Amino acid sequence: MTLTHLGQTSSLPASPDQAVLDYPANPRKGALYVARFSVPEFTSLCPVTGQPDFAHLVIDYVPDGTIVESKSLKLFLGSFRNHAAFHEDCTVGIGQRLFAEMKPHWLRIGGYWYPRGGIPIDVFWQSGPPPEGVWVPDQGVQGYRGRG
Repeated sequence: MTLTHLGQTSSLPASPDQAVLDYPANPRKGALYVARFSVPEFTSLCPVTGQPDFAHLVIDYVPDGTIVESKSLKLFLGSFRNHAAFHEDCTVGIGQRLFAEMKPHWLRIGGYWYPRGGIPIDVFWQSGPPPEGVWVPDQGVQGYRGRG
């Protein structure tokens, strides 16, 4: 498989729709394991005000035939920096795109959004129940508790 970004100079895509994700072969095909990406500095724009929104994303998946290449994922997630969408659209859309393209056994995403208008919004999506026998740890992100 040819990888689009790894080992290449790549610029940030103008939008999530223009981002190309790479999916190399799973080096441990047949093994049930969870891979996790923690994204503590995710940003997008409010579709109403244009103000920046910030979230801590946690993506867990059980790969099947492919894995997602981390540089391409970083560029995809970075393309949301100038993308206007509600928290629910960003979080669920990221999970659904990864699931549709990578075709893992299972995938979940937690979007832990920082307060907007004084209200934090957490958004969760998963493709279904995790495979039996796989250890799925807690995502480890505390609910928003303010400064104290």
